[in-house]
Amino acid sequence: MIKKDEYIKKLENIASMTADEARKALLDEVQKDITAEMAKKIKRAEERIKIEAKDKAREILVDAMKHGATTYAAEYTVSTVAVGSDEVKGRIIGKEGRNIRAFEKATGVEMEIDETGDIRLSSFDSIRREIARRALEILIKDTRIQPSRIEEVVATTKTQMDDILLEEGTKITEECGVYNLPADLIKLIGRYKFRTSYGQNLGIHTIEETKIGVAIAQEVDADVEAVRLGCLLHDIGKVVSDEEGTHVEVGVATVKRFGFPKKVVAAVAEHHEDQPFSFLESVIVWIADAISGSRPGARYEPHEEYVKRMDKIEHIANEFPGVNEVYAFQAGRDVRVIVDPKEIDDDKMTVLAHDIAKRLEKEAEYAGQIKVTVIREVRATGTTSAH
Repeated sequence: MIKKDEYIKKLENIASMTADEARKALLDEVQKDITAEMAKKIKRAEERIKIEAKDKAREILVDAMKHGATTYAAEYTVSTVAVGSDEVKGRIIGKEGRNIRAFEKATGVEMEIDETGDIRLSSFDSIRREIARRALEILIKDTRIQPSRIEEVVATTKTQMDDILLEEGTKITEECGVYNLPADLIKLIGRYKFRTSYGQNLGIHTIEETKIGVAIAQEVDADVEAVRLGCLLHDIGKVVSDEEGTHVEVGVATVKRFGFPKKVVAAVAEHHEDQPFSFLESVIVWIADAISGSRPGARYEPHEEYVKRMDKIEHIANEFPGVNEVYAFQAGRDVRVIVDPKEIDDDKMTVLAHDIAKRLEKEAEYAGQIKVTVIREVRATGTTSAH
């Protein structure tokens, strides 16, 4: 009988390798088989995970979009005010329409009486239109409707605009679940209601985006509050009018000024991919912004172009010396120019109207005719002596 040691020696001779070498070769073969099997299993697992991840991501996004529904209402270019009776309507119109003319001049908003008898206020400038709507509601309750009273009410309403912005800003922040912000910031957010981007109201877009972003953040275990604030403030630069730069640059400067955390600043800075994402929360804000802005019916180009065109018409006319205010009516076909009577006399009015019309013809990019009306008003007041 062959002894174990002799058997091993015989095997070593046949295999031309030592026992250790044979053991290593065998282990290598086993390892190769195991590695190949593991690779197959890993590949199958990766494919399954990709499918499941895609389905899960779709589920998260669809569920988040369901959260985006908002009851917040916004008006775009027209506001309607109920009149109540023919008597009130007559007082608003005034003798030969003088009150309507005074109202349009004071507010820069076009007034029309529709087929139901209600009054429609039309303007591309939503803040201007909101002032007009509130002033008109006050005047409807007033029995003393005449030009000087109209000017007084409109002037008072303009001074109350801060309170209006605070009120609207509070509605938006509370709808987004954000509280205890500084009053100055809430007033800026209040301007969202009066701002559109490609026809999409900024207030509605912000509320919708915030709800979507928060839902996604909760699903993926991100910093929910950073996402909430990032969504609320991502477009804040669009309503800051006294700073130079893109809305992203102005927005970043604004949130830094109010001392928000790095994640919130990053979300504002990166929501248009102007720079690489630095936090998961920035990616979520970007996704939520894209979902809200790109859903069918959310935005439409013509409104944005219309607003730009109206702005340009008013800006061109405003550049002439002696011009105090300019209002574009009838979608830009009718331009009213109010001048300083001390600088522009009756003779200069005719020349000014001609010059403005010519420049608009060259630069306004408007098909059709534009009627330019220059208004010069001189007033004198007297006061009786006390008895």
